Amino acid sequence: MIPTSSTLPLAARASDLVGSVIDSSTSLLHRQKHDIVRFAMGSPAAEAVPSTILSQVAQEYLGPLSPDAFDYAATEGDPPLREALLAMLSGTGDETTADRLTVTAGGMQGLDLCCKLFVDPGDLVVVESPTYTNGSATALSYGAELLEAQVDEHGLVVEALPGLVAPTGRSPKAIYTIPTFQNPSGATMSLERRHALLELARQWGSVVIDDDPYGLLRFEGDELPTLRELGDGDPLVFSVRTFSKILAPGLRVGWVDSAAELQPLLINAKQAMDTCTNLPGQRLVTGFLAGGHLADHLATQRTAYRERKIAMQRCLEEHFGDIAHWTDPEGGFFLWVTLECGVDTQALFEVALAEGVAFIPGPAFSPAGNFHDALRLCFASTAPERTAVGIARLRRAVDRLITDGSSG
Repeated sequence: MIPTSSTLPLAARASDLVGSVIDSSTSLLHRQKHDIVRFAMGSPAAEAVPSTILSQVAQEYLGPLSPDAFDYAATEGDPPLREALLAMLSGTGDETTADRLTVTAGGMQGLDLCCKLFVDPGDLVVVESPTYTNGSATALSYGAELLEAQVDEHGLVVEALPGLVAPTGRSPKAIYTIPTFQNPSGATMSLERRHALLELARQWGSVVIDDDPYGLLRFEGDELPTLRELGDGDPLVFSVRTFSKILAPGLRVGWVDSAAELQPLLINAKQAMDTCTNLPGQRLVTGFLAGGHLADHLATQRTAYRERKIAMQRCLEEHFGDIAHWTDPEGGFFLWVTLECGVDTQALFEVALAEGVAFIPGPAFSPAGNFHDALRLCFASTAPERTAVGIARLRRAVDRLITDGSSG
């Protein structure tokens, strides 16, 4: 007899594996045949990816003079990339040393490695709410029990954590935070709260999973010290970084910064996953960094993203000023929009898609499925003129639901 899904000997963890509404939107959009303004995926615009420079870099770093460019790489990262990364981080809040740096296959692998090392089944893990649920899903895949914690305009409400945790009768094993230009809210954790979070983590013995993919994309306001910098090597701070938002997501190259004594464990864990991060991608990043291209690229993107944020906010004011409010981030990719008209954003999604605009509904950013009145819009990937079209379509979709009486 051929086994069915109900008779297969699945591992207990299989039932806790949670898919991503965010990532699934990519496949969904590819299946659409009509014009769609895409505010859904948190990725750089096609024109923001420095493809011309990367093509030139490829000639040198992946060409006939580099016959080993498609071989296996050292698990901790290709040495030239590690050297380039250390040079890039020198003098910044994320300055580090070689024994703390491990190259990963994007930020997601960094989160997976952290949870693999620290999270046991039944462990309590605090996550922001709303949050990037690909991150919380990673903790769930290792059997974590999640505790959602409020985010406001100043980031994670750290002062509320003791009262939130106390009823559980135990300390959290880990606290997952996106401290700078948070996904999805765009909020940045204040300096006071950053200090308070580290102090709490030390009291509880909790690992702070410091996920910061957007920190280099500040286009307004004053820079704050990173949790890595404030921790000053504290082994409880596990920092996850990526080139996906600042260079190109398809390269799948990132890195983690962790206590030096963890690196052998990270290498063991990574070797059981993928042996090494893809070497061609590492070589492309190496060439881009070594060629001195990053500073100019970031400056260009910061200017463009500020213009795009302002353009989206103006369009929202024009079309949604009477029925919504939204965040005002100083960097990153996202606006978090809260509707005040009783429309359920999950119901809105299909209507909006039919109208020709895509976004991510609020419940996708809460393990418990909260935030039915909210949605995330990515301003980074859309030019201002297209943003105007998309926001107008979104208002038409909202009006359709209100008129149909099916907003709740």
